[in-house]
Amino acid sequence: MQAMCQKDISTLHALLSDDLVYTHSSARLDTKKSLIGGMESGTTVYTSIEPSDVKAQDFGHTVVLTGSARFRVMSNGNPLNFGVRFTDVYVNKGDQWQMVTWQSTRLAE
Repeated sequence: MQAMCQKDISTLHALLSDDLVYTHSSARLDTKKSLIGGMESGTTVYTSIEPSDVKAQDFGHTVVLTGSARFRVMSNGNPLNFGVRFTDVYVNKGDQWQMVTWQSTRLAE
């Protein structure tokens, strides 16, 4: 989340799996390439992400994170501010933890 807000592309390349499935709260799907591409082009600018109530389940080579987060983002020039519940899955791939799945559901405001 911090790397997304800081637009730290090199860190994102290391943290995101090549086979990432990123499901936004709007149901839009992104791959690693399209998620990073949107950030590089400025189509999507994450200004802040504030996670809360994050819980981790460790299954050895897989960790599942669940929690809430407040997103502030510019999407195609439109400012958005919303809360989500999320599930975030990381897999250990040769001593490198990488995100393989993100799924979020927008909270009623």
